[in-house]
Order: sequence, then structure tokens, then C-alpha cells
Amino acid sequence: AVGAIAGAAVGGTTGALIGKKMDKQAAELEAQLGQNADVERIGEGIKVTFESGILFQTNKADLNTSSKDALTKFAKTLSDYPDTNIMIYGHTDNTGTDAINQPLSERRANAVKVFLVNAGVGSPRITTQGMGSSSPVATNDTEAGRQQNRRVEIAITANEDMLKKAQAGEL
Repeated sequence: AVGAIAGAAVGGTTGALIGKKMDKQAAELEAQLGQNADVERIGEGIKVTFESGILFQTNKADLNTSSKDALTKFAKTLSDYPDTNIMIYGHTDNTGTDAINQPLSERRANAVKVFLVNAGVGSPRITTQGMGSSSPVATNDTEAGRQQNRRVEIAITANEDMLKKAQAGEL
């Protein structure tokens, strides 16, 4: 997610205007999601990692009730900011082979996309990517660490409409 945000950086006055708008969206996300997610402002984008809201059981891509509650709040804020793109990255722990983990991570990312689209977020704004077990955030040597690695991360960046508005000084 961090790489996607860095790749979307604009810089200069345009970047400062986009950054200000992203600050506002990040603050709203933090207020709505509370302790369910870690919201980080990175460059001109936002990285959201759901702490307990979107974690998965081993070999599963099903959203649980707490996931759905957190995603409903998340979808509302995304709908309030239609001039952003959303990139969803699914992850797995290292149990199983890459042949299992890669499609599983893709199913996890897609499960979140489908939920957000059904909650009113425009599908063209959302892209997904499965990362398999390639990017752990914790050790895979313990069950607690593996649980943290079975996750979804989301990057939010400016889309073309926001970029044009920023360049025209309309943000």
C-alpha cells in the first residue's frame, strides 16, 4: 500500500492541496473507524490497515460481522470523497503453498471490494491485488503473528478529478 501511495505522489502546490484534502479525509476515517483501523497519512495518500476488522481465519476469505461493521463505516467516508482511488491489497500468512496463498489473498481483496461496491462505493474507483504471503507484518512463527498477517490493507490516492481540481486551485 505504501508503494502505491508513493507512486501517486504529485508534489509542489498541487501536492500540498491534495495533501490538505487527504488530511481531512484521514481525520474523518480515524473518527469513524476508531480503534478498528490504523489510518496513516503517507505523502499525498492514506494507508488504512484494519486491526481487527478485516482479519481472516486460516484459508478463509469470508468477512465476519466486525469486518462488515468496520467496512460499512469505511464505505460512508469513501462515498463522501468520490475523487479518490482505492487500492485493496489482500495478504495471507505463510501456511500453505504459494499456489494456495496467492489466489486466497486475491479472494480476500475481492471480498472487501464486493462489500464496498454493495455499500455504494463506485466499482471503477477500486482495484485489488493479492500479495500472497510476501509481505508479513509479524512473525509467522506464532498463531498471533499469523493472524496479523491474514489481513487486507487499503491505499487511498487522488484520482484524475482531484488532480485537475488541485491544478486549477479549486480544492
